[in-house]
Amino acid sequence: MSAQEHYSVVWFKRDLRIEDHLPLLQALQRGPVLCLYIVEPSLWAAPDAARQHYGFLLESLRDLYRALRKVGGQLQVVTGEVTEVLARLYRQAPFQHLYAHEETGNGLTFQRDLAVARWCRAHGIGWHETPQFGVVRRLQARDHWQRRWDEFMAQARVAAPEGVRSIALPWVEPPPPSADALGLPDPEVPSRQLGGRQAGLQILHEFLVDRSNQYRGGISSPLSAPTACSRLSPYLALGCLSLREVVQTTRLFAAQLPASASQQRAGLQAFISRLYWHCHFIQKLESEPALEFRNLHRGYDGMRENDWNSAHFSALTAGRTGWPLVDACVAMLRETGWINFRMRAMLVSVAAYSLWLHWRPVGLWLARQFLDYEPGIHWPQMQMQSGTTGINVPRIYNPIKQARDHDPRGHFVRRWLPHLRKVPDSWLFEPWRMPAELQMRHGLQPGMDIPEPLVDLEVATRLAKQRLFALRAQAEVKAAKAAIVDKHGSRKRSAPRSKKPPSAVAQMSLDL
Repeated sequence: MSAQEHYSVVWFKRDLRIEDHLPLLQALQRGPVLCLYIVEPSLWAAPDAARQHYGFLLESLRDLYRALRKVGGQLQVVTGEVTEVLARLYRQAPFQHLYAHEETGNGLTFQRDLAVARWCRAHGIGWHETPQFGVVRRLQARDHWQRRWDEFMAQARVAAPEGVRSIALPWVEPPPPSADALGLPDPEVPSRQLGGRQAGLQILHEFLVDRSNQYRGGISSPLSAPTACSRLSPYLALGCLSLREVVQTTRLFAAQLPASASQQRAGLQAFISRLYWHCHFIQKLESEPALEFRNLHRGYDGMRENDWNSAHFSALTAGRTGWPLVDACVAMLRETGWINFRMRAMLVSVAAYSLWLHWRPVGLWLARQFLDYEPGIHWPQMQMQSGTTGINVPRIYNPIKQARDHDPRGHFVRRWLPHLRKVPDSWLFEPWRMPAELQMRHGLQPGMDIPEPLVDLEVATRLAKQRLFALRAQAEVKAAKAAIVDKHGSRKRSAPRSKKPPSAVAQMSLDL
């Protein structure tokens, strides 16, 4: 590259594709580009990062590398902190424009983006950021948010470039570090989904053509959800697929279904609604980044913070709570990196109410367990399910009732908890109640194969409700609710139109 040649940097973050990638198109209209992905050690040292996330990322980067090569481009993967990498690049090969998608990530990426903005201003670099979701930066009011989401999803998608004139790095960069080198000691998840756009496209096709027929009625049970849910969430979280692409492809497919496919069409309509809620929740974190760290409604400060029980948390994370459905969900997470939304909500409910654990440490643990960890969905959901938003009706799940409702014959529990395969059906969901002589007859060791529940579920739930509703009844807590509804409450229209105020309208679940 000659010293006089002008080029732009395209910084890939959580948008690992070349289709529907407006920053790449805008940069190419200016001239040659340097396509850059930066492995940031500080992000991988964070408590919400996991080895499975890094493995999925590397697979997705390889897919992006191949896609760029097909059109003459080249992906440059550099390890370092972003401003340091940009400064080194600027010293050796000055550039004037930086292109990227907007990102609503965790607190570290928020602070990093602020640092990048300062660096660009100091060096006269034009930083061009483009939305990739229906999330609005510096949103002033929620009133017309749904209309803006609809308009964004209806816009024509950006075609993949036919040719890319790429600029190489002015230095030789070593391969990306290993997970061990980044300090990710947790084990790989054996049966997680594979990363990359091609894997995401295949799963989207399978869902639309076949599995979407199970969507309605199939996404709640842990038995049917693995195939009934779309399973697209990790590909959306890392941007292997664009949300607009998924919305438009789903709408087109649904429109072409025959009249007889009413159940499948209804399932696809419900799926699109959940894509709307995907952005609705991310908007909450975009508008209030602090909710990753503190209660959205400050009236709930102190409710759980001083009651932390390490033994309860350790038992939860080890899958030793004594409630079979809870422990089976933890076992499935360790093996696959995924469980369906209802089971996620139940896990958080058990942690927040039955075990009275604060949502922040539980949320960090779950962030590492979820392959599809999306901060903008994760943290608002953690607070919503823990009762600290102040605007949502508390959902307190009974893990025994959930097991009877969604795994009535115990297939899910027995699959993930092999030691319970010996337990007769009548005792399966409350095995600690099984008479000692019956346990001995089946070769089960009390307290070992069958852990005792950590607390009395009925007593713990009653006490949790008393604590929560005592706070909700306080005048100052009620008074602060209106401002939260105004800033974060959904304005989504529904048919038939609900007569309830926005704060009382049930939030749809996010079983993507």
